[in-house]
Amino acid sequence: MNKLKAAITEDDFRIADIHEKFLLEYKEFQVVGKALNGLETLHILRTHQPDLLLLDVYLPDMLGTELLPAIREEFPKMGIVLITAATDKTVIEQALSYGVDYYLIKPVNRGRFDEVISGFIKKHSLLRSNQEVDQAYVDVLFGQGKKERAGKIQGLPKGIDEITLGKVKGVLLEKGKGLSAEEAGKEIGASRITARRYLEYLASVQEAKTEVVYGIVGRPERKYFPV
Repeated sequence: MNKLKAAITEDDFRIADIHEKFLLEYKEFQVVGKALNGLETLHILRTHQPDLLLLDVYLPDMLGTELLPAIREEFPKMGIVLITAATDKTVIEQALSYGVDYYLIKPVNRGRFDEVISGFIKKHSLLRSNQEVDQAYVDVLFGQGKKERAGKIQGLPKGIDEITLGKVKGVLLEKGKGLSAEEAGKEIGASRITARRYLEYLASVQEAKTEVVYGIVGRPERKYFPV
């Protein structure tokens, strides 16, 4: 199977590296280029013609939204995820006008990032499948194939049990400082992956907040804090 090609535009190389790491956890993706500004972005897009672009708004030479008209003219089928601290409604309106697929506000919640990437992979696969086109098919493509997130609050999601969740919440409150998934896992006697799943769930329901912390050698680490 040919891998999906992704490009990343982000003027902070540390954040770009984090997003690349997240993407490469999906076997379906390869990252074909990382750009620090608008001109580099256009060069990468024209050279590699990626399937997906993770695009920041505030770039050194221009706004990412200023790239959207050129991108849509040359690459009308390319998926775009805007990842930015911008919460200006004008930016949001521009994103909608030029067919941006997803809009993520920094700092990006890992659980939401995974939802977006998984959704893109599913849509891409559907468009290239031989599946008969019916209402269920188009509902998935147009983002109506699942209930609103608010409708999922009844009970805990699959993979989250009440007892373990209580332990994770207790550890966060007891320590009163940022914990990594590995540290939280050791505290509750679980694996790093399990701990991260629960921590990301807490972040998604605003019961925890996340920060990327850079250690002495500059290695980024995701920390979770009680709210």
